[in-house]
Amino acid sequence: MLQSALFAMVVLFAINILNFYDRNVGGALVGPQSREFGLTDTQVGLLGTAFTILYAFIGVPLGRVADVWSRKYLLAMGLTVWSSLTAATYFVSSFGGLMFTRLGVGVGEAACAPTATSWIGDLVAPAKRARTLGLFMLGVPVGGALSYFFSGRIVDYLKPAHGEPYAWRMAMIVAAAPALLLIPLLLSLKEPKRGAAELHAPPVDASSMFSVLRIPTLLWIIASGALLNFNMYAIGTFMPEMFRRIYRLTLAQAGDQTGIVYLVGGVIGGLGAGWVGDRIIRTRKNGRLLFGALFAFLGAPLAYFGGQSPDLQTSVILWASAYAMLNTYYALVYSSIQDIVPPTKRGSAMALYFMAMYLCGASFGPLLTGRLSDMFALRSAGVETLAQLKALTPAAYEAARASGLQQAVVIIPVLQILLGAVLFMASRTILNDMRRREAAATAAVGPA
Repeated sequence: MLQSALFAMVVLFAINILNFYDRNVGGALVGPQSREFGLTDTQVGLLGTAFTILYAFIGVPLGRVADVWSRKYLLAMGLTVWSSLTAATYFVSSFGGLMFTRLGVGVGEAACAPTATSWIGDLVAPAKRARTLGLFMLGVPVGGALSYFFSGRIVDYLKPAHGEPYAWRMAMIVAAAPALLLIPLLLSLKEPKRGAAELHAPPVDASSMFSVLRIPTLLWIIASGALLNFNMYAIGTFMPEMFRRIYRLTLAQAGDQTGIVYLVGGVIGGLGAGWVGDRIIRTRKNGRLLFGALFAFLGAPLAYFGGQSPDLQTSVILWASAYAMLNTYYALVYSSIQDIVPPTKRGSAMALYFMAMYLCGASFGPLLTGRLSDMFALRSAGVETLAQLKALTPAAYEAARASGLQQAVVIIPVLQILLGAVLFMASRTILNDMRRREAAATAAVGPA
């Protein structure tokens, strides 16, 4: 049936795939864009930082709108904006043009997470949310993998006949095109009532959207999101270039290896965490966050040795394993948010969570990693300025940049250890927060 929950999940999942395809296409095309506009790694990182800062601020009012207005229409508007600005990248002729279009993509994509996760919370019962949200958040690795698989390949296919500038611009057009199908499908869905999947009807709540910040566990989760997104955006921005520089691959080959990391690691991590999360919650109410902490700790050494390995295949295997550990976060932590936040505040909670995690995490990930990469590249080459670095022979320049980026990515396992510690602290407060929310819901219904 067209209006079934399953069909709605399929459409929302497809939209999230496109969300992260379009978000990662900039990272997939860093090489040709940098060559055309003469970008440093710091400038590349700045594109990601500007995107995330605007995304974070725009997401707060959009999250509030998602709690009081049609989530379907809000998501359709966001999808229209971000796909249009992705396509508009075809016309850019400068770094400023790239910045403008990425900012536009950020405005549109800010509508996706608050609307979709709130919608999903009303489609499925609490006991099944980890698996459902885990499946939905597979859009992160699947969308990223597809972006890396196809973008570099499109460039390599079109480049010989049309030149690299035309080739990477056409890759942006391809990234935007699926919206032409997804927008009509989204508008055909029937939106569920808020609280439809809850055991008790949600109480009337006239409090401010910021009232959710009084939930201790949510504050720990917000801190964890900042650490996670620092790593995710550093990986998304620089992993293709890391593979290309260190192992001397073509753009398409580097995209393939990155796509393998995203697809294999992301799918295994997302599906595995959904299964673990819905099983552990039956016997241990704080088990989702405990396992989230465990997986974060396990991923740190995998990321470190993946970044330092001299062998490409070993590096890909280790990075895929580390990425799997990072992707367990979504199923385990997003379902925990829904355990402690009432249905009428989920859009607001996700928007505030996203604002903090993007401002304090994702906005620094690409920029700081890029800055560290440039700094270590200068040190490796024995020069003092980027101009002197660029004046080196092509072989010496590439060797220095490879060394710089390889040293810079050590920051990822360091922050992954901190992520595990923060999630462990969240696991110590969630039981009380769950009891408070259940008591409030029961009191609103009244005695049986």
